[in-house]
Amino acid sequence: MSPTLLQPVLFGGLFMGVLSALPIISLGNCCCLWIMGGGMVTSYLTQHGKTEPMQLGEGAFGGFLAGVVGAVIYAVVSIPLQLVTAPIQRGLLEGWLNAAADVPPEAREMLERLGENTGVVGVFIGFLFMLFVGMIFTTVGGLLGALVFRPSTPAVPSPR
Repeated sequence: MSPTLLQPVLFGGLFMGVLSALPIISLGNCCCLWIMGGGMVTSYLTQHGKTEPMQLGEGAFGGFLAGVVGAVIYAVVSIPLQLVTAPIQRGLLEGWLNAAADVPPEAREMLERLGENTGVVGVFIGFLFMLFVGMIFTTVGGLLGALVFRPSTPAVPSPR
């Protein structure tokens, strides 16, 4: 990896990983907003300051690398967040299940099992998901970013 690509990849991965790990803000990932945004940030920063247009492959590769970095950052940020928010989430789930008397026993059991997996196991599963989805959609975001942030070339007047 070239040194000019290292900083954009780190910032794109940071964008994707931190925003995907934050409890309410992560809802933007329902349509891969933060994941694709990480690829676009990488492309923007790679193109920034260059006069010649970035190659599409360079944008896609930068986005791919940002997806890998973003999944690692997601896991690192999620572990302390899960340690703090897991008891709160379990309490809210128990309160909701106690208040909802018409929940079928099978659904209640499934939700209780989900509530137990909110620790490190949940972060590991989230990491694998972010790694797989991130490598795909940050690549797409990097490719789109390479197209969107490409500098426009001035029209060359025809010789007369």
